[in-house]
Amino acid sequence: MELHHPTTTEITKVILLCQLSPRELVARVRVVLRRVASSPDSELIRAGNVELDRAHYEVHLLEKNVQLTSTEFEILATLMSQPGRIFSRAQLLTATHGITFESLERAIDSHIRNLRRKLEPDEFIVTVHGVGYKFEG
Repeated sequence: MELHHPTTTEITKVILLCQLSPRELVARVRVVLRRVASSPDSELIRAGNVELDRAHYEVHLLEKNVQLTSTEFEILATLMSQPGRIFSRAQLLTATHGITFESLERAIDSHIRNLRRKLEPDEFIVTVHGVGYKFEG
């Protein structure tokens, strides 16, 4: 499933074409982000046999409900939002907690291991050694 995320170009247009105060700039960027976040496509992500419903905070595998922690859910949502894209541990940590601490990056490995166990027998989450993880549905 292809989701539309504001591109650097779209955000750059707002910055360059309009001489805005910082407050106005932040307001305009929030409008763009809100528009994307409120699109119906962003609520439900399907890839392979996995369906992730952001609105109801649910994940289904072969139509069976999969119980995930909030961190596991956010990691899976991030990976599924752009199948095939490689996310580093730091990027996944930022996506789930909004911050990155180098000492916590290895915690992502534990969450990935738990996700893989819960999504068995399929191997949706692929390790790209030395880089990070990607979702292949």
